[in-house]
Amino acid sequence: MLYSLLHFLLATFFSVVFRWKVTGTENIPATGGVIIAANHVSLWDPPVVGTAIPRRIHFMAKEELFVNPIFRWLITKLGAFPVRRGKADRTAIRTALTLLENGSVLGIFPEGTRSKTGKLGVPEPGLAMLALKAGVPIVPAAVTGTNKVFRDGHLLPKFKVSFGKPLVLRRSTDGNDSLEAMSNTVMTEIAQLLEKETNSYNKIS
Repeated sequence: MLYSLLHFLLATFFSVVFRWKVTGTENIPATGGVIIAANHVSLWDPPVVGTAIPRRIHFMAKEELFVNPIFRWLITKLGAFPVRRGKADRTAIRTALTLLENGSVLGIFPEGTRSKTGKLGVPEPGLAMLALKAGVPIVPAAVTGTNKVFRDGHLLPKFKVSFGKPLVLRRSTDGNDSLEAMSNTVMTEIAQLLEKETNSYNKIS
């Protein structure tokens, strides 16, 4: 009930205030476990990506967000769960795998933190590890405009979210492919989506 209500309110808010445009939602499987992997440039990104998809999403979020009891209650109700960054958080990994194996949508920002420059950073290898272990596809996603609110001469910039084709990662027969290399494959897809969105953004801004 709370999730559905906020999903509706935020979709209306983003549409009216930020004239948002969402493309590629047909690439998100209607059922079954799937990982949504997006670039991360702003605090707006989790609600923007979460509202853009037609299914309920569970975000893996940094544990610092769960310190405030009121905010912890809210984001837990909305399906988020904590992860300790910079180390192998076995509890977070088990939670993520359970969600995926139960057919849920998992939201991840592969870089592990926000990019202050807007450029893509290096992904954490955990992205590929989760996809391989759960046997689920990864849908790359690109978000633009969210880091320009009240910045760079923009007041209420246009938000855009684009979802790419699902990627199914597989180990090669020789076993020479690394988790890092497979995670980078996903980042390449995100980069290509960003390039398309940025070119389009510059034309309409």
